[in-house]
Amino acid sequence: MKHLFLMRHGETLFNIQGRTQGWSDSPLTKKGISDAQTAGQFMKNFPVAFDHFYSSTQERASDTLELVFPDVDYARLKGLKEANFGVFEGHQQYLEPQSTNGKATFFSDFGGETRFQVADRMDNALSTLMKKDDHQNVFCLSHGAAMWYFLHEKTEHEKVNFQGLHNLDLLHFIYDDSTGQFSFEELIKTL
Repeated sequence: MKHLFLMRHGETLFNIQGRTQGWSDSPLTKKGISDAQTAGQFMKNFPVAFDHFYSSTQERASDTLELVFPDVDYARLKGLKEANFGVFEGHQQYLEPQSTNGKATFFSDFGGETRFQVADRMDNALSTLMKKDDHQNVFCLSHGAAMWYFLHEKTEHEKVNFQGLHNLDLLHFIYDDSTGQFSFEELIKTL
């Protein structure tokens, strides 16, 4: 069995302003920087030695990874990007209509992605990594909605007993080489 650890980026300006980020980007706040450094201290004592590191191509993710693990080499992957929320990006989150289907397809009507498209993109990127022979304990830095959609659409997740993901939360998955499936193991709070 292989292990995937998927972390959400630190707090950003848009997070505190209540704005939808998606493919747009905003910088880490002072708290986001400080919290990422605190998460880095937590990870120094983490009982897993990671063999590979990856980040979304978005700056808030790569900046977070560099603060949590300042001395590692890593690759950036477009497949780990946040969901595209179309014309709602950069706007206040309260402007998004609430749908009865959990916003499954809503954003695609406005130039964005469905939750299923995001989950497929994440699954393709992460499965490609985990199929590599030398990838046993992999650390990836991504985004809240993308991680949530992947968790709920592409993994065995009976153990999920929490609502939402906070900045710098870490999800642990087991990857089964024989089936090509991910199963959720635990939520790890780094702060």
